[in-house]
Amino acid sequence: METGSIAERFRDRSILITGSTGFLAKMLVEKILRIQPDVRKLYLLVRAPDAAAAKERLLTEVVGKGLFDVLREQHGASFHSFIKKKVCPLPGDITHQNFGLGNSEVLQLSQDVDIIVNGAATTNFMERYDVALATNTAAVIHLCQFAKQCDNLKMLLHVSTAYVAGEKADLLLEKPFQIGEALRQGYHMDIEAELQLVDRIKSKLHIKSSSDNKAIHFGWPNTYVLTKAMGEMLLQQLGRDLPFVIIRPSMITSTFQDPMPGWIEGTRTVDAIFVAYNNQTLPCFIFNGRVIFDLIPGDMVINAMMAAINSHWNKRAQVIYHVTSAHQNPLPLSLIVESIYKYFHTNPRTNKDGKIIKNKRVLIFKRFAYFQAYMTLRYKVPLEMMHAANVLFGGIYSKNYKKLNRGYNILMTVAKVFDDTNLRKLSKAMAVDQNDVSIFNFDTRCINWSSYLVNSNIPAAMKYANNQKAKAGNA
Repeated sequence: METGSIAERFRDRSILITGSTGFLAKMLVEKILRIQPDVRKLYLLVRAPDAAAAKERLLTEVVGKGLFDVLREQHGASFHSFIKKKVCPLPGDITHQNFGLGNSEVLQLSQDVDIIVNGAATTNFMERYDVALATNTAAVIHLCQFAKQCDNLKMLLHVSTAYVAGEKADLLLEKPFQIGEALRQGYHMDIEAELQLVDRIKSKLHIKSSSDNKAIHFGWPNTYVLTKAMGEMLLQQLGRDLPFVIIRPSMITSTFQDPMPGWIEGTRTVDAIFVAYNNQTLPCFIFNGRVIFDLIPGDMVINAMMAAINSHWNKRAQVIYHVTSAHQNPLPLSLIVESIYKYFHTNPRTNKDGKIIKNKRVLIFKRFAYFQAYMTLRYKVPLEMMHAANVLFGGIYSKNYKKLNRGYNILMTVAKVFDDTNLRKLSKAMAVDQNDVSIFNFDTRCINWSSYLVNSNIPAAMKYANNQKAKAGNA
């Protein structure tokens, strides 16, 4: 692995970032601009009908966020001129050939871009199969076709998810999928046939439900991880001549320290549990102290991404990184529950008169089998009944069904332990430059989980949830 200053690697480079209004991508934009102001250009692909709309989304959904406050303070009055000089929003869509860009834009990018970061994805577990397949799978075909046109491309970084491993137990390795490989033994997956099938069906019937049955058929628990796994397969096959790295984060949470502790956007994975407990909509939980949740702060994911770009610069050896925590710094469920009670004891809910509203204790199951049986009888059966009624009565229960089913799936998620050998090798290679170690920290061993949860993550999740509730109330 190459070593050296990671920040210097981005000096005078042009970078194309897809999914640029998403949680991870905007953190990457902020980090690059803050640690390397001499980056040549950041091209941000934004879903928008025209350049003006793309610029508006950049200003409101990316650089207008509190995430950029440190950078805003650094540049003062020249902040907007700095952004205008360094950042170029492009109206486009990764699901289209050449991302829907015009010929002149494609020509300019092909001559200028050094790095492509593909952060575009639909992360909804319950997404329609055709939508998830278009964004998480078929888009990789367009990505590879575009990348091969870039004369100076030195790195393509693709953001996937550690949960492409499915529901396997034991230590989950950093290994690639072979094309057509299914997690269910004895099955083979024809990706081209899946794409053609969706094209035929949606033109006639309009697929209205998520296709978890399709995911389960091949051995994955939901449409999201199935389509992300297929995207990886296509990248391995079509991008074999490209210098690429695949990053697989686990459950991404609020920032640990950079650019400030506790920045978050959206109620992310485990954060839904905190919000549900505060709203008293978390009816039960499995309490097995040996269950490990694999959380990873968003800034550590970004740091690992930038370190990986540097280490594999212009190399054709494709590498997969599990950007995870459980192997080196496991977080037991018992500590999460303890942190929930600790935070809400200190920060209780109050009514309009300022009186404390006491939260009810959550129903605890010590065995997963009992928890699963309770969830099936108490929630899954009624949900399926609602689904049947929804179909019968023309979709009048769609909104409630999706909301309740999402909550059910979150409750049924049990974290796994991922191998992070490649990530530890990357960290070891970085250790020769202490400045890099400090600026691009992704060593999860430094996290005190109790302090992080109580003082940063839970407050961040609650602040975001309360802000969203206030916006909804004012709408």
